[in-house]
Amino acid sequence: MSLISTLFTGVSGLSGQSKAMEIIGDNIANVNTVGFKGSAPVFGDIFSTVLHNGAVTSQLGGGSQLAGVLQAWDQGAIEHSPNALDIAIDGNGFFITSTHGDNDQFFTRNGQFRLNELGLVQSMTGEILKGFEFTSENVISTTMADIDLAGVQSSPNASTYYNSGTQLNAAATATSTFITPVTLYNTVGSIVTLNVTFTKVASANQWSYSAVPSDGTITSGATGTVTFDTSGQLSLVDGETAADHTFEIDFSSASTPAENMTLNWDLVDSAGTTHGKLTGFAAASNNNSLVQDGYATGTLLGLSVTSEGVIMGLFNNGQTENLNKIALADFLAPSGLNRAGNNKYTESQESGQPTIGLPNTGGLGKILGESLELSNVDIAQAFVTMIKTQQ
Repeated sequence: MSLISTLFTGVSGLSGQSKAMEIIGDNIANVNTVGFKGSAPVFGDIFSTVLHNGAVTSQLGGGSQLAGVLQAWDQGAIEHSPNALDIAIDGNGFFITSTHGDNDQFFTRNGQFRLNELGLVQSMTGEILKGFEFTSENVISTTMADIDLAGVQSSPNASTYYNSGTQLNAAATATSTFITPVTLYNTVGSIVTLNVTFTKVASANQWSYSAVPSDGTITSGATGTVTFDTSGQLSLVDGETAADHTFEIDFSSASTPAENMTLNWDLVDSAGTTHGKLTGFAAASNNNSLVQDGYATGTLLGLSVTSEGVIMGLFNNGQTENLNKIALADFLAPSGLNRAGNNKYTESQESGQPTIGLPNTGGLGKILGESLELSNVDIAQAFVTMIKTQQ
């Protein structure tokens, strides 16, 4: 080998090591980049020539070259975040994003998302997070689409039953009255107050009742009686063995028309025995509790994300609803992905096609809400590697 060849052999090593320094520097520069995956250089020797008619003991190398760059896909540390839409993947997989209105597709481990002015869940670089919308409480769409939370609200739920903790004074004089106001909701979410007036019957621990709604008309069950035994417990309703009572309320001519309501007054348990909410003791009449299952429409107050990737909405009517489920993608060869900058990747022939699924299913990782996956670069290891490389 000539002197010039020897010099070029040395230069090849310097060139490869300078590229290695660039890779290490990139790792160090991104030590605080959320979801960043560090890289490592891979070197190969350069075969030059064989002397003495192909003798294996006389093979001469021509230096070294950078054969490639391998990305480390090990899990980064998880950091808590106060933002509900900061989410991390614990395990395999990538978030799927795309530019709004375009068919492009990017993959990222950076889970920093926010709501934009259109109500779309958007990454810090403007791409929209993909997922599956809930068409009902536990059923999701089969079509992956942009996660859109604009105009989300909780639909009202009409009351179907109520029970009230009401004590009626057994020592009250005849014709004494006591009113139990019951707050209900109709099918359009309007508040309806059902005023149940109890009137003491003479010479018995019995009260008659008369129900009048603040809106609408009772067409069935408006009046009746409740009778208590010698222990002050409910024994008879409308002169028969204690049982639940039903009101039928017509809202067709109400100030706010709604569907007619069938309302169950819950007086006994599943075994047909009084549950002790309506009593007739010798104590002052009072209302001490009210339970009913209706609620008004609600506006979105906040969000939370479950380990299965469900984005849940918290509404001002006290309800929570499933809104969307985050989609994840994985690849047979993630090291073959194309880096697109800003912690984004695109598929390539070397990575293979993405396998799209739901979090915490198959080989995909689970989602951690209010969390971020930090860079997996070990800063101490990176500096040691830099020192070794520059030598």
